[in-house]
Amino acid sequence: MLNLLIRLVISAIAIVIAAFLLSGVSVEDYWAALIVAAFLAILNSTVRPILIILTIPVTIFTLGLFLLVINALMVMIAAYFIDSFIVVNFWWALAFSLILSILNGLFSGMAKKEENKTYR
Repeated sequence: MLNLLIRLVISAIAIVIAAFLLSGVSVEDYWAALIVAAFLAILNSTVRPILIILTIPVTIFTLGLFLLVINALMVMIAAYFIDSFIVVNFWWALAFSLILSILNGLFSGMAKKEENKTYR
């Protein structure tokens, strides 16, 4: 449970940074970013696997690049349902999902390194 909360906070920080970097994406405040992080986590655990299975031929044909489109769609779905999270169009959603993935990877890697240091 604590690991999930830490991942949500890390993702919310990454959402705020990514929205700051991109002019086509805006998040009202940190609490809205936390809601977006939770909603994206729910979408990624429920809707995303279904879309991946349905688009296996296209994903294979594009050598996996179609997964970027699926990630952008997840961001656009979140923007549709959350009023305090605005994404202008598909291309901003694609850029946002790329930056968000990079930031989440960096922050999670740093958190794991800190976790390993404390237990040794």
